[in-house]
Amino acid sequence: MIEQYVLDLQEIDETQLAVVGGKGAHLGGLSRIEGIRVPAGFCVTTDAFRRIMAEAPSIDDRLDQLSRVDPDDREATRTLSAQIRRTIEEVAIPGDVAAAITRALAQLGEQAAYAVRSSATAEDLPTASFAGQQDTYLNVVGPTAILQHVSRCWASLFTERAVTYRQRNGIDHRTVHMAVVVQQMVFPHAAGILFTADPVTGNRKVATVDAGFGLGEALVSGLVNPDVFKVRHGEVVAKTIAAKQRAVHALPAGGTQEVAIDAQRQEQPALTDGQVVRLVQLGRRIEAHFGRPQDIEWCLVDEGFQIVQSRPITTLFPIPETDDQENHVYVSVGHQQMMTDPMKPLGLSMWQLTAMVPMHEAGGRLFVDVTRRLASPASRAALLDLMGRGDPLVRDALETVLDHDDFVPSIPDAAPGGPPAGGAPAPIETDPALVTELIECSQTSIAALERDIRTKSGPALLDFLLEAFEEHKRVLSDPLSIRAIMAGMEATWWLNDKLGEWLGEKNAADTLTLSAPDNVTSEMGLALLDVADVIRPHAEVVAFLHSVEYAEDAAFLDELAKLAGGTEARDAIETYLDRYGMRCVGEIDITRPRWRERPATLVPVILDNVRNFEPGAAERRFEQGRQKAQKKEQDVLSRLRALPDGDRKADETKRMIDRVRTFIGYREYPKYGIVSRYFVYKQALMEEAERLVQAGVLPEKEDIFYLTFQELHDVVRSNQVDDQIVQQRKEAFRSYEALTPPRVLTSDGEAVTGAYRRDDVPAGALIGLPVSAGTIEGRARVILDMADADLEAGDILVTTFTDPSWSPLFVGIAGLVTEVGGLMTHGAVIAREYGLPAVVGVEQATRLIRDGQRIRVHGTGGYIEILP
Repeated sequence: MIEQYVLDLQEIDETQLAVVGGKGAHLGGLSRIEGIRVPAGFCVTTDAFRRIMAEAPSIDDRLDQLSRVDPDDREATRTLSAQIRRTIEEVAIPGDVAAAITRALAQLGEQAAYAVRSSATAEDLPTASFAGQQDTYLNVVGPTAILQHVSRCWASLFTERAVTYRQRNGIDHRTVHMAVVVQQMVFPHAAGILFTADPVTGNRKVATVDAGFGLGEALVSGLVNPDVFKVRHGEVVAKTIAAKQRAVHALPAGGTQEVAIDAQRQEQPALTDGQVVRLVQLGRRIEAHFGRPQDIEWCLVDEGFQIVQSRPITTLFPIPETDDQENHVYVSVGHQQMMTDPMKPLGLSMWQLTAMVPMHEAGGRLFVDVTRRLASPASRAALLDLMGRGDPLVRDALETVLDHDDFVPSIPDAAPGGPPAGGAPAPIETDPALVTELIECSQTSIAALERDIRTKSGPALLDFLLEAFEEHKRVLSDPLSIRAIMAGMEATWWLNDKLGEWLGEKNAADTLTLSAPDNVTSEMGLALLDVADVIRPHAEVVAFLHSVEYAEDAAFLDELAKLAGGTEARDAIETYLDRYGMRCVGEIDITRPRWRERPATLVPVILDNVRNFEPGAAERRFEQGRQKAQKKEQDVLSRLRALPDGDRKADETKRMIDRVRTFIGYREYPKYGIVSRYFVYKQALMEEAERLVQAGVLPEKEDIFYLTFQELHDVVRSNQVDDQIVQQRKEAFRSYEALTPPRVLTSDGEAVTGAYRRDDVPAGALIGLPVSAGTIEGRARVILDMADADLEAGDILVTTFTDPSWSPLFVGIAGLVTEVGGLMTHGAVIAREYGLPAVVGVEQATRLIRDGQRIRVHGTGGYIEILP
């Protein structure tokens, strides 16, 4: 293969990423778009970079060392990366490489001024922009200086920030190579950045232009505040003109300098409105070419725009695909399910196939389209009321969208084919036997699934699962089950509303629901206390469990049996796993490892329970909660009877207390049934994946996670898989992990988070939703992974979200703070069940509260104070 050291920008397009890097490929693509002017130049290819690396064998050893360095060890990263940079800069550029560069310069003009710009092969990608990770040098004059700066660009692949960025994004240093773009300098009147989508809200129909005088470096480096223009549908809809006191200009002999701007020019706009609109039109053309929103660097030269860079905006949350041009409003499923992490394609498609309503995928998350319900006044009111009771931030976000003129069209009530607005289901008796019957029906259905699936494999298994999904939905949509859930929720709301009105009690239902019967999730937490009781007396077992590596030591249960007391310990854990082993963090994603698959996940929590509790704690806790609820009931009823019309109020309240205690525990059962079924599906699918691996169709079993259920069905039938799709899905999933999903998303791409409209909290407090009454002070433990749980009595758990799998931690904490959640999400229900003061929906709680800080959680008022 003949090595090519230099390519003209006109010879390059986006397919040549491996040869010219991200920036070079984008500039080549830009130069081919009709009507787009790009400064002339060439690219020093990655072939030249590889030659340089080969000239310095010592770099290999240092790269080996670098790959072993912890990304958090900044000192080691700094030292090694500096050594690699120095080595690269000291390597003499081979004669044939230098000759190719100087020949290209001679054709453009040797003594002209140039920008010398790094272009790495992992840069300006749809999944990782790497913006600012490598170096750019402006106004470089003369072949000697240009060769020197090309060397510096090669070396900049190993700046400390670039190395750390790759480590954190899981990118191998050896797989990234550096090309260098050499372009004729332009000396602009004004320069800046154009985002073809609003980088703050994500709105794809709003372009944002930042503009300043002179070179764009003044803006990029933060030297000046830019003028900011917002453009929608071809007109400037908002602008802020900044006082631009400084600019960066090029020097005749090379290099740049800051200059002061004349006082009378400082507050003049850098662009006219007409120029801004023209620039955005060019941006739309570039966006259409690359197929996604772009972050574009531009220069204004002699009344014409030149484009010096375009890269994808990687921070935007994707939009669900539709086959129409209508406006749509989507509500996040993850915020309702307490799991806002991305899901893998198999997990997404199986949740969609088993869900009761259509769901749309974007950014590895699921959303429900609520546009029609918002369009009709009656269903709109019902939806906003329901959302507001669960999560006020969702309601506020929806109201924000409704405030946008005409975004959601109004349609008359009772639209043809639409569900009846607010049709009330038939009432349900307050009878515990109904809950028992529902649980037995669910268990019978799951037992039938386990029996029938055993004989199925190959295409017959996938066909069988499609039928099983219909039974899954039938159980979920059982009208009696839905009425039981609603009865518990409505009784909660009634008690909070009426006792607030009659007695001035806030969130009285929180205490009245303590230790409610039939709550499978709270029973799961208490049952792990019983496991700790079995283990606690056996010092050898406790010592052994301390040595178990989280989630890696799959065989530790077999090892336990060899120790004194180990057989009883193993049996206790196995019994627990038989009942709860289908659970895990993020359990709505079938691809997540279950506790039964990685039982060592539970070890840190068991050890916390061994350390923090006395024997018999589970029974005592449950009984204490039950008595507290009983005492609260007596107190409330006696106070009500003292009021005017008190007997009626007390009788109504007693009926509602009985109702809430009968049904609120069942609120948790359908999810338990779903996850139980999921584990049966998963075990069968993993056996099928093993067959595909044995047949040489897949390299590893987990590759099926990156196929949708429908695609997996095809693979099982054909025994063929597109390896490229699996690889692309893995890369996409990694990029989705860096995104934060919004509560509400529009088809324009606007990500709407919502806000609390409250003025009843102290200054500086963090506001959230009160979901479990009481006030508690304690040490904040910011825990993002259950495996890192190391809790002491009195600690307050601060985390992003808690699905049912976190419940075993709840028995050992004094309070709870989460970033995601609502009044009836699982974390809130279990916090009330255990009597933990809790505030959920606290935006950025895990960033604003530091691990180890003392905080005060106001579970009744819905806010957190950080204490000195």
